[in-house]
Amino acid sequence: MLSVSSLTKTFPGARALDGVDFAARPGEVHALIGENGAGKSTLIKVLTGVYQPDEGEIVFGGEPVRFATPLAAQHAGISTIYQEVNLVPLMSVARNLFLGREPRGRLGLIDFRRMHREADAALRSLGLRIDVRRPLRELGVGAQQMVALARAVSVDARVVVMDEPTSSLEPREVRTLFGVIRMLKERGIAVVYVSHRLDELYEVCDTVTVLRDGKLVHTGRIADLDRLRLVSLMLGREMSEVRSEGLTKFSGDHEAGGEPVLDARELTVRHVLHEVSVQLRPGEVVGLGGLLGSGRSETAKAIAGALPPDSGTVVVAGAAVRTGSTPAAIRAGISLLPEDRKAEGIVPGLSVRENIALAALPGLSRFGLVDDARVDRIVDTFIKRLRIKTSGPYQKVGELSGGNQQKVLLARWLAMRPKVLLLDEPTRGIDVGAKAEVQRLIDELADEGLGVLLISSDMEELIEGSDRVVVLKDGAVVAELTGDDVTEDRLLHAIAAEGGDHD
Repeated sequence: MLSVSSLTKTFPGARALDGVDFAARPGEVHALIGENGAGKSTLIKVLTGVYQPDEGEIVFGGEPVRFATPLAAQHAGISTIYQEVNLVPLMSVARNLFLGREPRGRLGLIDFRRMHREADAALRSLGLRIDVRRPLRELGVGAQQMVALARAVSVDARVVVMDEPTSSLEPREVRTLFGVIRMLKERGIAVVYVSHRLDELYEVCDTVTVLRDGKLVHTGRIADLDRLRLVSLMLGREMSEVRSEGLTKFSGDHEAGGEPVLDARELTVRHVLHEVSVQLRPGEVVGLGGLLGSGRSETAKAIAGALPPDSGTVVVAGAAVRTGSTPAAIRAGISLLPEDRKAEGIVPGLSVRENIALAALPGLSRFGLVDDARVDRIVDTFIKRLRIKTSGPYQKVGELSGGNQQKVLLARWLAMRPKVLLLDEPTRGIDVGAKAEVQRLIDELADEGLGVLLISSDMEELIEGSDRVVVLKDGAVVAELTGDDVTEDRLLHAIAAEGGDHD
């Protein structure tokens, strides 16, 4: 029904797709999986007309095509349900269902009575009984997602793309979704299903394509691939580069002791985290393991106050911290290095000096006047200590390499003298040499008594750098590996275990 061959898409500084082949057949549910940065979203956007490919061919219904816009793809018969609901909150449920294709009467005016009747029927077929005249914004996220699903299947689609469709759904709604998918299969519609949840993939998908770093690494029947092999294909091998260069890696051996410097208990965020608990002792590096979407970043953000939990507690050095408050977490000594340094970390238009001093400014000023001499001393200290390669403290941070931008972010939080350092993918997107330097620095910080929480998709980095590894799956802790159990084999088994049956 829909296929691509030798598809290539390049953005400045990165090749997002590198000669990818993919085929979705009528009446088949085809899983598209891979870790963050694998190329899944880019492939979907090329298929649906958001991006134009640099090279390669797209064939739809037996004919070569190039969709200039998403609307052109939709009119051709490709319908997409995105993870983030892309509807109009202020409009009614019925208007959202029929947006751009409203039923009209003889004078060309919208036939609201017919639209409301057909919208009600479409939602009832999915088990939803809601007033279709209500504004969409009055519904919960899960119900909004079901409206998006109803819209996608009500158009005359031949291919339906579902991008993380269950991320906001209740268990009952998930069962309804799976029923809809089976109905689409019976109609001969091709379904492209993107999800990080292994249980779902094995329940509803027929075939699977695995992408890694923009390349196709596997495609075939999902029933022929056990969970352990599937996880291995997704994660791949990257630390071999560090070994081959003979560069310093994590020591993974830190002197930890005393009372916990961080004690996060039963953190719960609806649809995201389920009673996640993590403890850190001074001088200890604890890894958070799991696939993309398992709740690793969300756990770090909940601890740091950036994601307000519905319930749970955070205690730092024996003192309770008000949850859901980033300023309270910073004052308590919690620092978070976010995964997306460009969107959530650096301010590219500001200098290296300004970026490093940003968080510490309140403590470096009196009566609203900044002590420039103290700022200069702190900035110079961290430029030297972290070996930040810059022409000087006044160079714009956006002009630095990725590794040096990461060091600037680290310097910002170290200037706060934290007790707990939460590192979310600290070596992603930086070269081998910079990666080794960041790893060496993490070792030094742990040796100085900081409690470090390390999130990494690189299994070898996680295993070698951590004293303990807490494994997450679908927002819940499924295993904790300590001592000799901190191995690749044990980590893979914990991640791949079927729901509810974990080591």
